[in-house]
Amino acid sequence: MSDSLKVSLAQLNPKVGDVDGNLAKVRAARAEAARQGADLMVCSELVLAGYFPEDLVLKPSFQQRCREAVEALRADTRDGGPALFVTTPWREDDKLYNAIVALDKGEIVGKRFKVDLPNYGVFDDKRVFTPGPMPGPLVFNGVRIGVPICEDVWTPDVVECIAETGGEILLVPNGSPYEAGKTDVRVQLGVQRVVESGLPFAYVNQVGGQDEVVYDGGSFVLGADRALKAKLASFREQVATVEFRRGQKSWECLPGPIAPELSDIESIYQAMMLGLRDYVNKTGFPSVVIGLSGGVDSALTAAVAADALGPSRVRTIMMPSPYTSAHSLEDAKACAEAMGLQYEIISIEPAMEAFRKMLLPLFGNRKEDVTEENIQSRARGVTLMAVSNKLGGMVVTTGNKSEMAMGYATLYGDMCGGFNVLKDVYKTTVFELCKWRNAHFPEGAMGNKGVVIPDRIITKPPSAELRPDQKDEDSLPPYPTLDAILRGLIERDLSAEELMKEGFDGATVKRIWRLLEAAEYKRRQAPPGVKITSRAISKERRYPIVNGFPG
Repeated sequence: MSDSLKVSLAQLNPKVGDVDGNLAKVRAARAEAARQGADLMVCSELVLAGYFPEDLVLKPSFQQRCREAVEALRADTRDGGPALFVTTPWREDDKLYNAIVALDKGEIVGKRFKVDLPNYGVFDDKRVFTPGPMPGPLVFNGVRIGVPICEDVWTPDVVECIAETGGEILLVPNGSPYEAGKTDVRVQLGVQRVVESGLPFAYVNQVGGQDEVVYDGGSFVLGADRALKAKLASFREQVATVEFRRGQKSWECLPGPIAPELSDIESIYQAMMLGLRDYVNKTGFPSVVIGLSGGVDSALTAAVAADALGPSRVRTIMMPSPYTSAHSLEDAKACAEAMGLQYEIISIEPAMEAFRKMLLPLFGNRKEDVTEENIQSRARGVTLMAVSNKLGGMVVTTGNKSEMAMGYATLYGDMCGGFNVLKDVYKTTVFELCKWRNAHFPEGAMGNKGVVIPDRIITKPPSAELRPDQKDEDSLPPYPTLDAILRGLIERDLSAEELMKEGFDGATVKRIWRLLEAAEYKRRQAPPGVKITSRAISKERRYPIVNGFPG
């Protein structure tokens, strides 16, 4: 019976569906774990498949390829190196499980299946997996190790079962998505399980972007005394080894590396960088194309893109109309120059005139209205998509959460594109992020240091510039008020009456509710974007398009 156990936490960035690539990552991590002297390496949830595989996991050939990868790793463990607790879809007795498989000395020495399948927010596990039976611990080197998987530790039952059946250490594979402020929630959750079970607790989280979800890593270890013993970095891959030692009453973890904690605003910026970088790179695009308007949203989007991909992979295009102000042209150019980006100007005035003449026989002398405003936006969308088709970059859209919630965006216009960095970022947070980026250089960024967003872009009143002297507040409440009401309606799920009791103007609240619900059909057609808040309005808030509820 061993009195010491060295465990490597493999915080990896798998790609959904790329079983061969994910297998290579696990092998490379195991080699690093061997160099660190580990006895055992544990991976994050569904590492061989990539998390979350959605309906891909139902495909028999995909399940078979994952099984073959497990067999390859099983054979690897004949080399006397670290044992592996590897995570994978696993079909057994004609049922599909979310599994952890223990591999040692060329053998499968145990399996455990996820019990609590989440079916809320971004999760849809119940539709594709079968819940496993309540698990006892796995035995490795004489140590009884509990391996609850992700959601299994968000309620007490599974850990209680492990403790009651002799578990000594908890190693928890996770695919826990990022949202602002969630790091503390995870640690406090771990503390609860430690208090209840008396067992040390290692939480191994995935890192990387997958469609609209970002996994932020931040794996950590708590001792049986509830103290933080180790913490891995957020938003990057890492293999770190911690040592558990048998004490008189329980196993304890020796102090290991503790990565610095990020502020909420820095973590949001890092999530946007990682989400965009992985979406572009994992889908194989060589570069991105961004419409740079001289406004704050496109400036922040360009900054994130430059930091995520490098300036050479970011093309920006200013598309002025007769309503574009001189200072917008100046600001867009100054922004591109500060970031070191490719920058072109393509006027949409000829397209506007062509549409005017084309539609004149039908429209006659009807007064210009939002129709002509939307034509401008759609002319820009067509222009950006043409550049994308011809030159190969993916169009990144620039609408923020406040605008997307209100429908303050044009279908087939400024909503055209493949990805939206700001989709779950409120306008007030956009301003905070711009100020933060000008004062800080993010870790891992590939862009330019210093002030990259000119101050005038941040301080001037926001405007779509689709008609003379237009301002956002002509159509919307001031953004601090709008965002506060939207957070109430979306994240807190409050009614209009409840918000009015909090002091908000009744007519304003009811108008915002109507606009929020009326724009549902637009959001269904919007490109994916990084989840930042506790409730993203496309991935996690899906309301009926035909909806008669008054709020």
